[in-house]
Formats: sequence, C-alpha cells, structure tokens
Amino acid sequence: MPIDPPETRIVDSHKVACDGGEGALGHPRVWLLIPDETGFVECGYCDAKFVLRGHEAAAGVSENPA
Repeated sequence: MPIDPPETRIVDSHKVACDGGEGALGHPRVWLLIPDETGFVECGYCDAKFVLRGHEAAAGVSENPA
C-alpha cells in the first residue's frame, strides 16, 4: 500500500502552528519558525512542510500545488 507524501502548506507568516490536523489523532501542537535562509520548515512530528509564500521554488514545490 503506497504511503501518501507529507502535506505541503503555503503560508504568509514566519510563525506557524502544527497539530497534525487530525483532531485527537494528530499530535501535540507545536509552533515552528520559518527561517529566511530556507523559506520553509518541516514539522518534526508529521513531516508537514510549511513554505513561506514567495519561496516555493527554493523549497522545491510548485507555486500552485494540485
């Protein structure tokens, strides 16, 4: 059975929160800071990638993810 890739979210703020997005089945909420150097950060629990708008190419994601 194939495993779905981690979620990628395009965001407008350097500070983001992640809780796994599945209510009680998620993980503890963590606050993450996106550094200007990379333009993205990955959650240590669920591997979700948060990309700062304008840094999509540097983070390796398309500007209009399907």
